[in-house]
Amino acid sequence: MTNKDETVIEEFGDEWTKFDYGSLDEEKLEENFQQYFNIFPWDMLPKDAVGFDMGCGSGRWAKLVAPKVNTLNCVEPSNAIDVAKNNLSSHENVKFYKETTEDCTISPGSQDFGYSLGVLHHIPNTQEALNDCTKLLKPRAPILLYLYYNFENKPLWFKFIWKVSDYIRRVVSMSPKPIKHFLSAVIALVVYFPLSRAAHITEKFGINVENIPLSDYRAKPFYQCKNDALDRFGTRLEQRFSKSQITEMLTKAGCTDIEFSPNTPYWCCVAFKND
Repeated sequence: MTNKDETVIEEFGDEWTKFDYGSLDEEKLEENFQQYFNIFPWDMLPKDAVGFDMGCGSGRWAKLVAPKVNTLNCVEPSNAIDVAKNNLSSHENVKFYKETTEDCTISPGSQDFGYSLGVLHHIPNTQEALNDCTKLLKPRAPILLYLYYNFENKPLWFKFIWKVSDYIRRVVSMSPKPIKHFLSAVIALVVYFPLSRAAHITEKFGINVENIPLSDYRAKPFYQCKNDALDRFGTRLEQRFSKSQITEMLTKAGCTDIEFSPNTPYWCCVAFKND
């Protein structure tokens, strides 16, 4: 049995074609980038570093990683690989693979680093997908990973709100594509935008907004709200993990020295392939 969902792959191809990030403000993109990569050990990479972006989507992160390394291998199973090729056309050190984690043709043990952000929780067996990623790494090479978390650090009322939203997701994600895109845009407008902007205003009064739903979007453009609403409510396969579960999966995948970012988005972490 293959570890992929063809429908989910097709849906992400549609998403990244619609939201290609080609025109997003560079400063905002850099701010988003640092949320994930602020714990990444750039100083530990060799000067001729070769690494992978597993599930590159539109190539929005690869656009900022490519100038820092010798070669970046972008792996994406959907038609979004064509969007990435266009967005990264000025970077001659990027290679593209229209492949999944399990059929990736990058040589095992050849990569100086790797990252997979917001991808593996949409694959049926996340552990196997993570194993496929880490086998590409050289000993002691770092991997940056972001998986959806299970709200273990949130109050019960917050978890209840998420549970309600998850029932909505299951309905929206199964809708025909035009309806799915329309409903996701409505959710972005009537939920993401007002809650995130309310958090932005509240924060100006010196109030902690960490437990306000969608507060992480308080300084992000509406474009990203629309994208992430589609990403969240338009995807039929979603899994969530605790910090301890992610630690266990990384350990099983042959990694050690796991460090979690203390900031949003949860849980983003870096780990190193065992010797």
